[in-house]
Amino acid sequence: MSDGAAGGHNGVERRGVMFVLSSPSGAGKTTLSRMLVKEAAGLQMSVSATTRPMRPGEVEGRDYFFVDRAKFDQMVAAGEFLEWANVFDNCYGTPRAPVEAALASGRDVLFDIDWQGTQQLRSHAPNDVVSVFVLPPSVQALEHRLHTRAQDSHDVIQGRMKKAGDEMSHYDAYDYIVVNDNVGIAFESVKAILRAEQLKRERQIGIDAFVRDMRQQLEG
Repeated sequence: MSDGAAGGHNGVERRGVMFVLSSPSGAGKTTLSRMLVKEAAGLQMSVSATTRPMRPGEVEGRDYFFVDRAKFDQMVAAGEFLEWANVFDNCYGTPRAPVEAALASGRDVLFDIDWQGTQQLRSHAPNDVVSVFVLPPSVQALEHRLHTRAQDSHDVIQGRMKKAGDEMSHYDAYDYIVVNDNVGIAFESVKAILRAEQLKRERQIGIDAFVRDMRQQLEG
């Protein structure tokens, strides 16, 4: 079996994984996501569509597909999203077509989405979703990170702090929990989870025939 994405060995291929990272805003999921995409072979980031304004440094098609509310509603009506939600008065959704194309080719797709989106993904593909919830080490650390980011007003930050408690209440719906006290250590944990899930027996397409063939050769 291959050490990466879709490449197989002697007829064994691997099914792609929908790898979800969720956390309260400011706990580090976006940073961890970018680190993982950079280092993990065969992993691509799912790019969401959103109605929120573009932030400094963001790039259309790389960070998000920025659309207006009318276009977003049209995409919802057409069934073009795997999942979507309204968060802080802005809409976010995962376009279906690019994700399905990636999984069909055996590539893994990383999702930076919330609990609602994760539940919607599971309803579409329960056997392909692997979910990780990232927690901050403390409330104080979470607030400090939100202020340090300097992207939101004081009122917005307070709203995110209040929302964090609700988001954390869904921690038990996730497969794995990572406390992000040190981003390097948290990254190694997330990377190990992904690699372990890639190696699960049930994701190895053709493994039964592969082992059967070797047994037949050994038993002669």
